[in-house]
Amino acid sequence: FTNHLQKKHARNILFGAHTFWAAVNRLPLSSNAVLCWKFCHVFHKLLRDGHPNVTDLSDMSRMWGHLSEGYGKLCSVYLKLLITKMEFHVKVSDAPPPCDRHFTMFDYLECELNLFLGVFSSLDMSRSVSVTAAGQCRLAPLIQVILDSSHLYDYTVKLLFKLHSCLPADTLQGHRDRFQEQFKKLKSLFYRSSNLQYFKRLIQIPQLPENPPNFLRASALSEHISPVVVIPAESSSPETEHMVDMVTEDLVDTDVPNQPVTEHDWCQNKIPVNEALPVSSQNLFCLSTNRTVPLCLFPLDRCGGTQVRRPVWHVRLHGPLQLQQSERDVQGREVRRLHRTGKAVANEQRYTKLKEKYTELVQGHADLLRKVGPPRPRRYPNPSPTPRTQACRRPGSSEELGAQLSIMETEKAELVESLSKKEAELSGLGEELERIQSSLANERESGVKTAEALQNQLNQKESREQALESQLVAARWATLQGAVEEAERIVTESLALLDDPAHISCTSSADYLASRCQASLDCLDRLHSARNAYLSDNSELVRAVTQFAHLVGDTIVQGSATSHMVPVEQADALSDSVKACGGEALALLAQMKEQESLAAADSATLRAALDGKLRPRGLELQQGELGDLVEQEMAATSAAVESAATRIEGMLNKSRAVDTGVKMEVNERILASCTDLMQAIKELVLSSKDLQRDIVESGRGAASMKEFYAKNSRWTEGLISASKAVGWGATVLVDAADLVVQGKGKYEELMVCSHEIAASTAQLVAASKVKADKDNANLGRLKLASRGVTQATAGVVASTKSGKSQIEEKDTMDFSSMTLTQIKRQEMDSQVSVLELETKLQKERERLGETAVVHWAHTTPLCASLLK
Repeated sequence: FTNHLQKKHARNILFGAHTFWAAVNRLPLSSNAVLCWKFCHVFHKLLRDGHPNVTDLSDMSRMWGHLSEGYGKLCSVYLKLLITKMEFHVKVSDAPPPCDRHFTMFDYLECELNLFLGVFSSLDMSRSVSVTAAGQCRLAPLIQVILDSSHLYDYTVKLLFKLHSCLPADTLQGHRDRFQEQFKKLKSLFYRSSNLQYFKRLIQIPQLPENPPNFLRASALSEHISPVVVIPAESSSPETEHMVDMVTEDLVDTDVPNQPVTEHDWCQNKIPVNEALPVSSQNLFCLSTNRTVPLCLFPLDRCGGTQVRRPVWHVRLHGPLQLQQSERDVQGREVRRLHRTGKAVANEQRYTKLKEKYTELVQGHADLLRKVGPPRPRRYPNPSPTPRTQACRRPGSSEELGAQLSIMETEKAELVESLSKKEAELSGLGEELERIQSSLANERESGVKTAEALQNQLNQKESREQALESQLVAARWATLQGAVEEAERIVTESLALLDDPAHISCTSSADYLASRCQASLDCLDRLHSARNAYLSDNSELVRAVTQFAHLVGDTIVQGSATSHMVPVEQADALSDSVKACGGEALALLAQMKEQESLAAADSATLRAALDGKLRPRGLELQQGELGDLVEQEMAATSAAVESAATRIEGMLNKSRAVDTGVKMEVNERILASCTDLMQAIKELVLSSKDLQRDIVESGRGAASMKEFYAKNSRWTEGLISASKAVGWGATVLVDAADLVVQGKGKYEELMVCSHEIAASTAQLVAASKVKADKDNANLGRLKLASRGVTQATAGVVASTKSGKSQIEEKDTMDFSSMTLTQIKRQEMDSQVSVLELETKLQKERERLGETAVVHWAHTTPLCASLLK
């Protein structure tokens, strides 16, 4: 969500400016800081590129200004900048502004600098924040700020020169001070921005001069160089290419800003504001006149899109063939492109070599021209000859001069001939160079056309893929809706059978109903998993919905049939549970029928109805099953106690081998007390078995043991429940002791487990005493064993508390090396922990009370039966 604003998104929004303003009113700008930040970025681009209608943003600015973290403060500063920008365009109709409103430009630039500083202060510049998504999200709007700031700086400089030519220098001292402060900030921010990797590929940031302009010297205006911001031109994204084709060529790409204004005489006020701070009304006119083009082309798209709406079977059959054909086409185009690229590179290399040869020939030609020229006679400093000497030497001098002249003429002829050859070779190379340049230009033009054709084909294929994908999603959803509607019909028909008179004679067993409930619960788990994987594979969800409907319908029918086999009170309760289960199933299917609520469909209530209400417990137990179950549970309890004792002995040996010191002493004491408790529980179970045997022998008469248990089913169920509780408590106690010895558990868990075992043994004693004689010897043994369990439980609790105290004394905090501030901080942390623990204690007490009430509600009928 914190990625920077994409240019293609801004471009699409600017193509539909009026639609943009209608959509902005529905955005949660007052509750989402990142969304408000992106809106400010888009709105800034909108102010620069054409839409004249704006809204009042002051309330939003004040609201986000109350937040000092995250995007809140940035949104407040950005909104203030946008408000200042709008007020500037309303007040100032031409640039530079009149002298009575020059403060407006200073305020405008100050807001730009505040946003600059706010963004940089919110980033950690010690890391490469410009290459992260969160950093680019904050840096992206600074491109618009750089464009505005460069123009504002230029106009401010020229405005101050104009003011200094009209007013005394002392009057403008405050203006100069404010400009110098803004100049330092702007120069620093431009320098820091130019060093960021994110801006290097998007914008060319100018560098301001080392020193600010000297406004006291009028000639310094000619030395001023207007900063020019350059944004490299780039091709439009594939998502908007088809939109660009539908509008006229007058539309201007919003990512390429208008070029800065040219130099004029600022004293004549001839530079309009739409050139300086561009708010292009021409772009708005083009948008308003051409926004109907997509609407006109929409019927053509519908008429020409019959190929897209092919049947699904046609797509499934021909899809792989088309994919293979498209892959072969792409490979062929890639081979041709590489071939053309190789030829172009070879031509470039050949052109470079010819150019070097041509330069070498031109240089040689120039050297030859410098060598050729009229011969200069060589003069020697001879002494004045006598007439006789002159007469003797004159014939020899003429012959020498003639020989030199003939040599010079021969050299000149050779040079002229060489020069003509070089010129001919040079002209041939020039013609070949022109031919190669023409061929290279043709190759480039052909490559550009081929790339455009391939891009158009790619766009068409992407549009077809998107259309097919949307059709596939619609078909998936239609299939799911049909399956859900069929499931609702099945469940509704099952519920209707409850009131059908012909169904009254149908019966079923509780075991079969329990199996149907378990199957429905398993199917509910598969339905939940298939719903999570719906987007990738909807077929699994359709199958799960169908199976779920059949299983739930069967459960409803079997529950109604089972109610015909039980007493009236239980039958009414079971029928109500069946109807509630059907209603919850219909509610779940209704949620899955809507696409908005599919992901949030909750099956917890249906699961509770299936697992807690419909599963019969003890509705149909045969006579032989109760007797066998009593023996099995007592044997299982004995086995659990024996296993617990063995585990405790193993933990004790392991602790002696690993631990040392206080920890070993504490662990030995705790495990020894747990061992004593297991021995006491074992003695209690044996005494309970002997007492039950006496009870059965004295009360069954001529009946068998199984018949006695079946006759006293309520008492038998209580005995089974108590035996289960004792075995479970022993297992949990050993697990808690194991965690405590390893240092991963809590001493409180061990205490709670001990108390739970004491309660379970009390339940077992109560269940055994109900039908026993007062003078029975085994009853006395059972009471004595119960007191032994109570004492062993107290021993476990005492050893646990003692060990906990020793461990806490060992871990006492050392305050000697802590400073006063650290001690105060520790005190505050302790107070926070105390408050948190008190709150947690209160909540846990409330939960304990609720759990105790529910547990008592479930066990009250059982306790009443035991007391009888």
